[in-house]
Amino acid sequence: MRYIYRALAMLVMLGALVLVGYAYIGNLNPVQHQVEQPVKLNVD
Repeated sequence: MRYIYRALAMLVMLGALVLVGYAYIGNLNPVQHQVEQPVKLNVD
C-alpha cells in the first residue's frame, strides 16, 4: 500500500511540473507577419 501512495505522490508532482512548464511555454507568442498573394480568377 505504501508503494501506491508513493507512486501517486510522484504522479502528482510530475503533473504539477508539467503544468508549470506548460504555463511558461504557453505564454510564448508566435511571430506573425502578413502574407499577400495575388489570386488569378478565370471568370467569364
